Amino acid sequence: MSTIDVKVVRKIREAEDIVSFELARFDGGALPPFSAGAHIDVHADDGVVRQYSLCNDPQETHRYLIGVLRDPTSRGGSIAMHERVNEGDVIRISEPKNHFPLVPAKRTLLFAGGIGVTPILCMAERLANTGADFEMYYCTRSRERTAFFDRIRKSSYVQRVHFHFDDGSVEMKLNLPMLLSRPDEGAHLYVCGPAGFIEYVTSTAKQNGWQSKNVHLEYFGAQPQDTSGDSEFEVRIASSGKRFMVPIDKTVVRVLEENGIGIPISCEQGVCGTCVTRVLDGTPDHRDVYFTDEERAKNDQFTPCCSRAKSRMLVLDL
Repeated sequence: MSTIDVKVVRKIREAEDIVSFELARFDGGALPPFSAGAHIDVHADDGVVRQYSLCNDPQETHRYLIGVLRDPTSRGGSIAMHERVNEGDVIRISEPKNHFPLVPAKRTLLFAGGIGVTPILCMAERLANTGADFEMYYCTRSRERTAFFDRIRKSSYVQRVHFHFDDGSVEMKLNLPMLLSRPDEGAHLYVCGPAGFIEYVTSTAKQNGWQSKNVHLEYFGAQPQDTSGDSEFEVRIASSGKRFMVPIDKTVVRVLEENGIGIPISCEQGVCGTCVTRVLDGTPDHRDVYFTDEERAKNDQFTPCCSRAKSRMLVLDL
């Protein structure tokens, strides 16, 4: 996919540890169109590439807006964005990609946890512009950590947004079992945020009878994994027959790279899908958040940046 050089027009502190970046072309021309739920790859520096959801109105063509949380456990992306990318800088981005699209629905429920508000906010803009029936539930630790609070309060759809702060009163707590107590075939649910928040929303929906096809999610980063049972396995390259052992402490991508076989990577967490590779034989141990359950069940492709193998060997279409 082609890349675009854009200028950082504005860098604004939106909340505690969260800044937004407004990106635009030098000549003021139109950027490639995008749909609600889309993200871009951002090449910060030193080869670091990370994915950030677009959170402005999809009708806008003159700019992209992203929000970035400074994560103390960051592997470089968020720290680079916070500390080394400033107004006036030129950075490289990809064209928008969307693995979290809105689908037509009689009613839409949007759940955002922390920085997970970015794609959800874009969805709210789209739904409001089309006159759709929706409600948005925005959960954060506190008012100080609530990004885009003023923007939402001034929006045309503010009456559809419900804020829930962890340090707020009991009345402000999210009563999820009640909200999801009556599943509706015509309603769709979208959730984005930390893994624990997503698990709470999706498990509550499942317990209340929501169908999986009506529940849509997007993680920011990899899910927690139990690696205690990890063991080494082999990968075989179909085109050459070469075999390589993947030890417990290395990924498939790393082992192949060490042996002169490069696979394009970006997020290195199984989020973006850049490294997806076909599997001709063997059973992957899927550890991504990119594929659907149905796609994983086919076991014909996997994300070698983070996933491993349940079988002794994987034959890769390389």
